[in-house]
Amino acid sequence: MIKDVKYYLSKGLDERMAHYYASGRKKIIAVEAHEDYSLTIAFDNGEKRWLDCKTFIKDGTVFEVLKDYNVFKRVYVDSTHSISWDKDPAIDSEKVWSNKIDLCPDSSYVDSIPIEGEQCAG
Repeated sequence: MIKDVKYYLSKGLDERMAHYYASGRKKIIAVEAHEDYSLTIAFDNGEKRWLDCKTFIKDGTVFEVLKDYNVFKRVYVDSTHSISWDKDPAIDSEKVWSNKIDLCPDSSYVDSIPIEGEQCAG
């Protein structure tokens, strides 16, 4: 079966996510935090993309702790190629899963915008 946009739409995905999956999933290979609470994300297909995190860093959410820039700037790519933050850097989030906040590579790609003229080594 061909897994094209039409296929993914038939599975209930929205238009943007259907196009993403039809073009092939991407892995995050690097991430960089900026003082304006945005991220530059490098993907394994050579793209660099920009993600505005202010839209989801809100009081009363799991992301609230990221309002502290000292926490936000500790972003890293975890073993599943997700964008991650440890709430407490002294705790191993591989052992204590509730210490980690993360964003999956798929939504990170779909919700970000390409940085024109920026490419990275794949």
